[in-house]
Amino acid sequence: MLGMFKRDPQKKLQQAYERKLQAAMEASRNGDMRANATLTEEAEALLAEIKRLESAQ
Repeated sequence: MLGMFKRDPQKKLQQAYERKLQAAMEASRNGDMRANATLTEEAEALLAEIKRLESAQ
């Protein structure tokens, strides 16, 4: 019964991944390629974690 109140970690990671990609796109538009590369790398790490969780299920 209490399980329905638990947050889905995969959904939380997906939202963080989408926010990182959005921030990377905005950095790219502003000409900050270094921030774009950093944010894209962080987003890829989140995506790898999402895929790891999917394969564990």
